[in-house]
Amino acid sequence: MFKQVKSALFWYYLVKFRKRISLIMLLLLIALFSNAIYSDVIQYLTLKEKLEYFEIVLISKWFIIIFNIVLSVYLFLTIFKKEKIDIKVKTKKETKKTKKDEDKFSKREQVFLYKKKIRNKADVLLDK
Repeated sequence: MFKQVKSALFWYYLVKFRKRISLIMLLLLIALFSNAIYSDVIQYLTLKEKLEYFEIVLISKWFIIIFNIVLSVYLFLTIFKKEKIDIKVKTKKETKKTKKDEDKFSKREQVFLYKKKIRNKADVLLDK
């Protein structure tokens, strides 16, 4: 039964975070294939006798590998992090916009929205 629970949790998180997990897998595949691409580029440069570009190719290979691994680790560590909700403070411009929005309502609607208190069952129970 423990194996079933483990499998269910694995598939749940795999489906929930499939975009991020697929991105991580793609980055790691690029890091793995960069060595094969590097060997092909080195062979090409030796055939064309352009040995001065070896340093640039080597540096770019390791940059790609390290960047992909670091990005993959960062994405993996931030999978379960909750996103922060930003609370906006109303500025003067936003208050002016709300005054303009109030003009859209008729007097009767404004009275209903601002002077009448709408109460639900929970509010009535709390008052008791």
